[in-house]
Amino acid sequence: METQGREQSSNIEDRRGQGGFSGGYSGGLGGGLGGIPIPIGGRGGASGIVGIIVLLGICWVLGINPLTLLDGSGNYSTGSYSQSAPESTAGQQQLVDFVGVVVKDTENYWGDYFQSIGKTYVPPKVVLFSNQTQSGCGTAQTSSGPFYCPTDRKVYLDLAFYDQLRTQFHAAGDFAQAYVIAHEVGHHVQNLLGTLPKYDAQMQKADQTTANAISVRIELQADCYAGVWANYEGKQNYLDQGDVAEAINAANQIGDDTLQREFQGNVQPRTFTHGTSAQRMKWFKTGADSGDPASCDTFSGGI
Repeated sequence: METQGREQSSNIEDRRGQGGFSGGYSGGLGGGLGGIPIPIGGRGGASGIVGIIVLLGICWVLGINPLTLLDGSGNYSTGSYSQSAPESTAGQQQLVDFVGVVVKDTENYWGDYFQSIGKTYVPPKVVLFSNQTQSGCGTAQTSSGPFYCPTDRKVYLDLAFYDQLRTQFHAAGDFAQAYVIAHEVGHHVQNLLGTLPKYDAQMQKADQTTANAISVRIELQADCYAGVWANYEGKQNYLDQGDVAEAINAANQIGDDTLQREFQGNVQPRTFTHGTSAQRMKWFKTGADSGDPASCDTFSGGI
């Protein structure tokens, strides 16, 4: 993706280096959307299973990656959380600049789209943090993964996540990184258009299985919106050869079925909250091929 020397968003809130913590999972983050949860259930005795169910319930709401809350044996980790060594200052600044350009491009596209439908696009703030910070949805921390908080209309991102994306999720490439941001901005678009409030109300009244199914449709629409944005990037001649393939690979690697199969050894469709690899790739490609947000109706018919 071509980003060198390009305009950056003024809606980047850099909180890196402002905080850290020890003592394990602090909880408290409610209502965040996005993230890349890794379902892990089915380990240990009865009390362990209950604990995992409770943890997954929390992680479903928060968009948290439960794997970061476990030690190597599959037990809950209550020790201090340690972030991997940060990249060099130059490398970090390159990532910050990259995020700024990607966010600006989302502002350009969605600003034009909202104007075309007679609405005004108010872009989200994108908060860069390290270790932990406060959000309108509670305490955000590295283990939360990137997420969107509809309460304060901000996207939260610890740049260390991109190391995890490349090494743990096998999704390398700058456009895989851009896809993550575009997906979270997609949740903001859903919020502005009233989609999130509407379906959140339905989820609050539903049983867990039904709520999970609604969550899948919300996430797939955000994937489709990311694809629509990728189409725009291509029309602006900002993409390099292989960029779209990087995003599609990322969508494949973070499908619920792929993650469950890799990290717990079996697949439990009723626990899906983000969609299968096939669904995530399908809806990203739907948006990328059409370039039209109207093609992203994941709530009518099959997915």
